Amino acid sequence: MTTTTDQETRRFWTFNGTVSAAALAFLAYILLVRKVAPGTGADLSFLPAVNASLNATAAVLLTLGWVAIKRGRREQHPYYMVGAFAASSLFLISYLVYHWAHGDTKYVGAHRGLYLGLLASHVLLSVPVVPLCLAAFYFAWRKRFVAHRRITRVLAPVWLYVSVTGVLVFFFLRR
Repeated sequence: MTTTTDQETRRFWTFNGTVSAAALAFLAYILLVRKVAPGTGADLSFLPAVNASLNATAAVLLTLGWVAIKRGRREQHPYYMVGAFAASSLFLISYLVYHWAHGDTKYVGAHRGLYLGLLASHVLLSVPVVPLCLAAFYFAWRKRFVAHRRITRVLAPVWLYVSVTGVLVFFFLRR
């Protein structure tokens, strides 16, 4: 017999998969399929710096959230994590807007191999962040902390890595 909790969890995973797949498909379309004619969009040259700032903010808040939970400050932890999620969500929106108007950014500096390795790891590890974040928030909201902890043990280092390498990618491109 299926319980209400099982049905709700199944609906959540369906929702999570749909949202995550749609976000990934839209991003792939913007970066791989859609072509932007140079100079046809609005001047959004300020957005990469905003995006790097949002990534840095997320990294700081993730670290503070981790420290809070390790010190037993459970009442502070959700504020940091919601803040990190908000910063990362704003980053994603800003990133999509920038690349919709600007298209892909080509790296022209020295150390191309280092940059491409960093970028590849950043992009590949960013893929699971959205579904894992949604799952971590869902299980925390449902007070299913064993499942929440299991997910965040994977999510926390990946999300932190993606946030920090997002800042590094910005500095590589702005050299």
